[in-house]
Amino acid sequence: MVRQKAKKGFTLIELMIVVAIIGILAAIAIPRFAQMLEKSREGATQGNLGALKSSSSIYYGDIQGVWPTTLNSQSQFSFSKYLDNIYPVKATGAFVPNAPSPQGTLVTRTTSGLSPTAGSSGWLYDSNGGAVYVNSTVKDSKQVPYSFYGFQ
Repeated sequence: MVRQKAKKGFTLIELMIVVAIIGILAAIAIPRFAQMLEKSREGATQGNLGALKSSSSIYYGDIQGVWPTTLNSQSQFSFSKYLDNIYPVKATGAFVPNAPSPQGTLVTRTTSGLSPTAGSSGWLYDSNGGAVYVNSTVKDSKQVPYSFYGFQ
Protein backbone atom coordinates (compact mmCIF):
# COMPACT_ATOMS: atom_id res chain seq x y z
CA MET A 1 0.00 0.00 0.00
CA VAL A 2 1.33 3.39 -1.04
CA ARG A 3 0.95 6.25 1.40
CA GLN A 4 0.15 9.68 0.05
CA LYS A 5 1.90 12.72 1.38
CA ALA A 6 -0.17 14.71 3.81
CA LYS A 7 -1.04 18.09 2.33
CA LYS A 8 0.08 21.04 4.41
CA GLY A 9 -1.86 24.29 4.66
CA PHE A 10 -4.93 25.88 6.21
CA THR A 11 -8.48 24.79 5.70
CA LEU A 12 -11.12 27.23 4.58
CA ILE A 13 -12.73 27.20 8.03
CA GLU A 14 -9.45 28.13 9.71
CA LEU A 15 -8.96 31.04 7.31
CA MET A 16 -12.51 32.27 7.87
CA ILE A 17 -11.99 32.20 11.65
CA VAL A 18 -8.79 34.23 11.33
CA VAL A 19 -10.53 36.80 9.10
CA ALA A 20 -13.42 37.06 11.58
CA ILE A 21 -11.03 37.61 14.50
CA ILE A 22 -9.16 40.32 12.56
CA GLY A 23 -12.49 41.99 11.72
CA ILE A 24 -13.57 42.02 15.36
CA LEU A 25 -10.23 43.47 16.48
CA ALA A 26 -10.42 46.16 13.78
CA ALA A 27 -13.98 47.07 14.80
CA ILE A 28 -12.75 47.63 18.36
CA ALA A 29 -9.42 49.29 17.51
CA ILE A 30 -10.53 51.93 14.98
CA PRO A 31 -12.84 53.88 17.37
CA ARG A 32 -10.22 53.66 20.12
CA PHE A 33 -7.62 55.03 17.72
CA ALA A 34 -9.89 57.98 16.88
CA GLN A 35 -10.34 58.69 20.61
CA MET A 36 -6.59 58.60 21.16
CA LEU A 37 -6.08 61.07 18.29
CA GLU A 38 -8.53 63.51 19.86
CA LYS A 39 -6.90 63.13 23.28
CA SER A 40 -3.53 63.97 21.71
CA ARG A 41 -5.10 67.08 20.11
CA GLU A 42 -6.39 68.10 23.55
CA GLY A 43 -2.88 67.67 24.98
CA ALA A 44 -1.42 69.77 22.16
CA THR A 45 -4.01 72.47 22.86
CA GLN A 46 -3.05 72.52 26.55
CA GLY A 47 0.63 72.78 25.59
CA ASN A 48 -0.06 75.64 23.17
CA LEU A 49 -2.08 77.40 25.87
CA GLY A 50 0.86 77.06 28.25
CA ALA A 51 3.17 78.63 25.65
CA LEU A 52 0.79 81.58 25.20
CA LYS A 53 0.47 82.14 28.95
CA SER A 54 4.21 81.86 29.52
CA SER A 55 5.09 84.28 26.75
CA SER A 56 2.57 86.87 27.94
CA SER A 57 3.93 86.51 31.51
CA ILE A 58 7.49 87.04 30.28
CA TYR A 59 6.30 90.11 28.36
CA TYR A 60 4.63 91.36 31.58
CA GLY A 61 7.92 90.98 33.45
CA ASP A 62 10.03 92.61 30.74
CA ILE A 63 7.73 95.60 30.30
CA GLN A 64 7.48 96.05 34.08
CA GLY A 65 3.88 95.26 34.87
CA VAL A 66 2.11 95.94 31.58
CA TRP A 67 0.22 93.10 29.89
CA PRO A 68 0.41 92.97 26.11
CA THR A 69 -2.58 94.70 24.54
CA THR A 70 -2.82 91.88 22.00
CA LEU A 71 -0.93 88.69 21.36
CA ASN A 72 0.05 89.95 17.92
CA SER A 73 2.72 92.53 17.08
CA GLN A 74 3.07 95.55 19.34
CA SER A 75 4.12 99.05 18.32
CA GLN A 76 6.87 99.58 20.90
CA PHE A 77 7.72 95.99 21.78
CA SER A 78 6.97 93.21 19.35
CA PHE A 79 5.19 90.28 20.99
CA SER A 80 6.80 88.01 18.38
CA LYS A 81 10.00 88.49 20.39
CA TYR A 82 8.32 86.35 23.07
CA LEU A 83 6.46 83.89 20.85
CA ASP A 84 7.21 83.27 17.16
CA ASN A 85 3.79 81.92 16.21
CA ILE A 86 0.37 81.86 17.77
CA TYR A 87 -0.15 78.11 17.78
CA PRO A 88 -3.70 76.95 17.07
CA VAL A 89 -6.31 75.30 19.22
CA LYS A 90 -6.06 71.74 17.92
CA ALA A 91 -8.90 70.07 19.83
CA THR A 92 -11.96 69.42 17.68
CA GLY A 93 -14.74 68.79 20.19
CA ALA A 94 -15.20 65.24 18.87
CA PHE A 95 -16.53 63.94 22.19
CA VAL A 96 -19.68 66.09 21.96
CA PRO A 97 -21.88 65.10 19.00
CA ASN A 98 -22.65 67.97 16.61
CA ALA A 99 -20.62 70.44 18.69
CA PRO A 100 -18.89 73.33 16.93
CA SER A 101 -15.15 72.82 16.68
CA PRO A 102 -12.97 75.16 18.75
CA GLN A 103 -10.06 74.75 16.30
CA GLY A 104 -8.36 77.90 15.10
CA THR A 105 -5.62 80.46 15.61
CA LEU A 106 -7.82 83.55 15.94
CA VAL A 107 -7.13 85.47 19.14
CA THR A 108 -10.16 87.39 20.35
CA ARG A 109 -9.06 90.25 22.59
CA THR A 110 -11.18 91.51 25.42
CA THR A 111 -10.82 94.09 28.14
CA SER A 112 -14.33 93.75 29.54
CA GLY A 113 -14.42 90.18 30.85
CA LEU A 114 -15.91 88.55 27.75
CA SER A 115 -16.72 84.88 28.37
CA PRO A 116 -16.06 81.95 26.00
CA THR A 117 -19.12 80.51 24.27
CA ALA A 118 -19.89 77.15 22.67
CA GLY A 119 -19.95 78.58 19.14
CA SER A 120 -16.57 80.34 19.36
CA SER A 121 -13.15 79.11 18.30
CA GLY A 122 -9.49 79.94 18.75
CA TRP A 123 -8.17 81.77 21.80
CA LEU A 124 -9.69 84.38 24.09
CA TYR A 125 -7.19 86.84 25.61
CA ASP A 126 -8.01 89.22 28.45
CA SER A 127 -5.51 92.07 28.23
CA ASN A 128 -6.50 93.42 31.67
CA GLY A 129 -5.07 90.46 33.56
CA GLY A 130 -3.16 88.53 30.91
CA ALA A 131 -5.47 85.51 31.06
CA VAL A 132 -5.66 83.27 27.98
CA TYR A 133 -8.50 80.81 27.43
CA VAL A 134 -9.66 78.40 24.78
CA ASN A 135 -12.58 80.37 23.36
CA SER A 136 -15.07 77.50 23.62
CA THR A 137 -17.24 75.92 26.29
CA VAL A 138 -17.54 72.61 24.40
CA LYS A 139 -16.49 69.71 26.64
CA ASP A 140 -13.47 67.47 26.15
CA SER A 141 -12.94 63.74 26.72
CA LYS A 142 -13.16 64.20 30.51
CA GLN A 143 -16.30 66.37 30.26
CA VAL A 144 -14.31 69.50 31.17
CA PRO A 145 -15.05 72.63 29.09
CA TYR A 146 -12.11 73.66 26.90
CA SER A 147 -12.27 77.14 28.45
CA PHE A 148 -11.14 75.60 31.78
CA TYR A 149 -7.79 74.50 30.33
CA GLY A 150 -4.99 76.04 32.35
CA PHE A 151 -7.19 76.46 35.44
CA GLN A 152 -7.61 72.80 36.45
